[in-house]
Amino acid sequence: MEAGDIAALIAAVAFATLVLVLAVPILRLRHTVDAATRTLKDVADQTGPMLGNVNATIGNVNTALGQVHTTLDGVNMQLARLDHIAENAQHVTSNVANLSTVVTAAAANPLVKVAAFGYGVRKAAARRRREDEESRVRAEIKKRRKSGSAGATG
Repeated sequence: MEAGDIAALIAAVAFATLVLVLAVPILRLRHTVDAATRTLKDVADQTGPMLGNVNATIGNVNTALGQVHTTLDGVNMQLARLDHIAENAQHVTSNVANLSTVVTAAAANPLVKVAAFGYGVRKAAARRRREDEESRVRAEIKKRRKSGSAGATG
């Protein structure tokens, strides 16, 4: 054997050893790739039904939103009626307040006149009594003066 053959043999053995050393990780890597492939296939298989369920759920949500919209339309219609009722109640309240003012004015005006007349009568009676009393006092004073001046002259 020549030196070139020995070198070729060493190179072949080294290459074979390298292939055997690298074959184990490559085989393990193949198992990992196969497992990843199976997992991706399972995910793909389960994604379809999940998307179908999501679509069904979105359809149900859209139906519920339509019902909510219909309900809100009904509520808005009832609120519009309530606004109309409140407006009518406000008009009735305003009319009652005006009627109350008219009745109060109609009833109060004669009462004020009666009260003023009563006050005037009391005031006139008091003045009359005072004048009568003053005239009696004056008459008494005159009488005393006369009697005092008649007693002084006589």
